[in-house]
Amino acid sequence: MQLREGACEEELVRLAKAGDGAAFDDLLQPLLEPAFRLAMTMLRDRSAAEDAVQEAALKAWVKLDTVKFRSEAGLKPWFLTIVANQSRSVRRGRWWVVLKFGELVDKREDTDPAERMDLQRALDRLPHSYLLILSLYYHLDLPIDEVATTLGISAGAAKARLYRARQALRPALTLETP
Repeated sequence: MQLREGACEEELVRLAKAGDGAAFDDLLQPLLEPAFRLAMTMLRDRSAAEDAVQEAALKAWVKLDTVKFRSEAGLKPWFLTIVANQSRSVRRGRWWVVLKFGELVDKREDTDPAERMDLQRALDRLPHSYLLILSLYYHLDLPIDEVATTLGISAGAAKARLYRARQALRPALTLETP
């Protein structure tokens, strides 16, 4: 984590809790990219993901003085939890059901568009809890302990939920052989 010269995370948290916006910015800066990736995975809309991360940052700033951080967990799982909850709230919103006709097909050439669409459809059918754990573990490449902390569950429960999520995804992705 890139912090101010000579400042540790605990010191920046203390300064941010005292109202130092620059310290909060220093704490949040390295977390914005994984937070955006998580929001993009859950929302699949750049503008909505940016808004969700911005709203999550505001909520984190407001709630910062009420939170006690365990030094081993740090700020990352706490902030990613806020981002995940904000993304879920956006998806539940009444305007989310309006169809968005942005780019219908991804222009990447490394995979077959039909395969990407099949994967996206399969992910769309998953419950949010499964999509969240798959995103945290595979897309953000978080270790299972950090995934568990972010979700507020034990490492064993996170492993079990990850297994169930993969099992739920598997039937939709079975390849047909000619």
